[in-house]
Amino acid sequence: QVQLVESGGGSVQAGGSLRLSCAASLVGFGSYCMAWFRQAPGKQREGVATIATTSETSYADSVKGRFTISKDNAQNTLYLQMNSLKPEDTAMYYCAARQWMCSNYDYWGHGTQVTVSS
Repeated sequence: QVQLVESGGGSVQAGGSLRLSCAASLVGFGSYCMAWFRQAPGKQREGVATIATTSETSYADSVKGRFTISKDNAQNTLYLQMNSLKPEDTAMYYCAARQWMCSNYDYWGHGTQVTVSS
């Protein structure tokens, strides 16, 4: 059974940093496109960052230059380094996976909460 387990969330002040992790029980982790999404209360879920099987990355405009997505194929782990955090980054953060393609993700974690205070 595939599991994606996020960790690393917490409460920080504006300007602070957090690193999220997503441990994935995926066979052939390197063949999966991995992504981070977030959902704030009362808002739709939005894509934050993706990392393709080629390691090509993409980011939402709202996080470019502040967040960095990376992965360790040997450890089956996805990361999201978040710097210069803003109150508007407050949300539940989810990791997602789909083999080969970076869309319509098949697997989702349960999320980790990030709260940024001003």
